Amino acid sequence: MKRKDFIKKTALGITGIASIGAAVSSCKNEALEVPKININSNKVFNWRMTTVWGKNFPVFGESCNLLAEWVHKMSAGRLNIKVFGAGELAPGLQTFYSTSVGTTEMGAGASYYWQGISPAAPFFTAVPFGMNAQQILAWLIGGEGEGYQLWKEVYAPFNLLPLLAGNSGVQMGGWFNKEINTIADLEGLKMRIPGLAGKVLEKAGGAAITVPSGEIYTNLERGVIDATEWVGPYHDYKLGLNKAAKYYYTPGWHETGSQLEFLVNKKAHDSLPSDLQEILFTASLRVQAWVLAEFDAQNGAYLEKILESGTVIKQFPEDVLRVLKEKTDEVLEELTASDPMAKKVYASYNAFRKKINVWSELTEKSFYNNIVR
Repeated sequence: MKRKDFIKKTALGITGIASIGAAVSSCKNEALEVPKININSNKVFNWRMTTVWGKNFPVFGESCNLLAEWVHKMSAGRLNIKVFGAGELAPGLQTFYSTSVGTTEMGAGASYYWQGISPAAPFFTAVPFGMNAQQILAWLIGGEGEGYQLWKEVYAPFNLLPLLAGNSGVQMGGWFNKEINTIADLEGLKMRIPGLAGKVLEKAGGAAITVPSGEIYTNLERGVIDATEWVGPYHDYKLGLNKAAKYYYTPGWHETGSQLEFLVNKKAHDSLPSDLQEILFTASLRVQAWVLAEFDAQNGAYLEKILESGTVIKQFPEDVLRVLKEKTDEVLEELTASDPMAKKVYASYNAFRKKINVWSELTEKSFYNNIVR
């Protein structure tokens, strides 16, 4: 290109860009307007967080500490969060209430613990035979973020705002002191299993028992319970469950991807400058990524230790899973029929699950079933 032609065409291009810029600047469309940022760099906020978990509990408690650390750094010390483990400020299962009334500005836990407060809450942690971690995240914040909007709607009457706090991924099916060969083997079985899955077990003839994490090993070893689910190889090995039961079952039909949460007192949240609100949300997304990565990394390493200890890993028979799925459908039908909000949330969850499963079967399922080892 000749030099004068190049200069001429470049000038025309610059003129065109300037015209586009002028048009954008004059546009009144709110979507193109830069939002006003409310920043008060002189005010410092000191918050407290109470948790369902023990202080520094692997992954669960550690993620709370990381959130506090990352928020402190990103805010240059303007938002400080002091983390308290279960029982330090309030009992673990009082986390929801404590944060709701403003005793603490934040809490950490999992929504299925609040099933007695809101029947719609468990859908934001785990649904038996439901979506996995990747699919749940897509429902919550992908596309229009319908799942997250519903989550906020469920918690709004309690003066709470939920934030994402990680996902465990697919869990193991639990520890048993006898083999599960048919659905009849669940008759009379006393198992530590929470949430909707506990109701499913009861419909199958078993008994769902509530046991604090610190008592699971002792109760399983002494026969107070016949079986327990906990999380996966990392936490199960740390708790010594491989010494209390022989059989380790898969898959974790009850928790196919357990979403965790941070709770924020809405009034406290709204008092923050807008930049600190964004920092808090962004840090929670960083926790979301770290938690799943840490679970996968540690579970892979600790599975080897469990196998070395002599544990027998078993698959739930297809007939057993089929009946448990039928019982799950019954539980969900009863739950959604009794509570309008639960019905609304599950309708969204289930519609999204059906759509994304088509894609997942075409890609991930096909890959895993045909992988060359």
